[in-house]
Amino acid sequence: MLADCDQFDFLESKDNQVRWVIEQANVLTYRAQRALIGDQALAHKYAASEIRQGQRPNRSTDPTTPEYMFLKGQDFASRKLKITSMVERPLEFTLDELRNMPSRSQITRHDCVEGWSCIAKWTGTQLGPLLNMARVKSGVQFCVYIYCFDNIQRTLSGDILYYESSDLVDADRPQTLLSYGLNNKILLVRNGAPVRLRIEWAWGYKQPKYLHTIEPVDDLSSFGKGKSGYWPDFGYD
Repeated sequence: MLADCDQFDFLESKDNQVRWVIEQANVLTYRAQRALIGDQALAHKYAASEIRQGQRPNRSTDPTTPEYMFLKGQDFASRKLKITSMVERPLEFTLDELRNMPSRSQITRHDCVEGWSCIAKWTGTQLGPLLNMARVKSGVQFCVYIYCFDNIQRTLSGDILYYESSDLVDADRPQTLLSYGLNNKILLVRNGAPVRLRIEWAWGYKQPKYLHTIEPVDDLSSFGKGKSGYWPDFGYD
């Protein structure tokens, strides 16, 4: 049965009509989910007894960009998270400032597109109130999480840094966190320290580690290949 799988190689072409039809089914499913569930619905929460192992590290686990290595040597004391672009009030927050804000903890399941999952307790600052502080401008539809310290790909022309995005609805959900704590401990480097985004409705690759800058925008075409994130640029949803 597997011998004929190469007959579907044409689906790798992003210009293929059959692939386009399949992608529209994804879009329809997404819109139906939004219509039925609403903007403030929460992902399922678990009991502490269901945390049975540490959060599995995956992909990049120790960035080697000079800026990240410098900040790590300082225990991230001078590191600042930025909110820029289509906001009336650009903001910067040190790690201590984020930790001193009202926090939220939640026990949720991390689902990886590779097929594994892991239940863990995440602690951090809700993103929505920070976007309100920055006063997002009219017309913004997305938040792009860019300039991650995660040099996921190294090329002859330099490092390619990880980035992702979400629409404004997911950015504003109560469970969307700028997480600095994991399982009642400080977030480890292998899990995304000092700050990792948690969007509990999304696959793991939509929750970038080593977060640097958040840009509310009205269009995604100027980022990467214009497909909304590093892995979507290579064909993911």
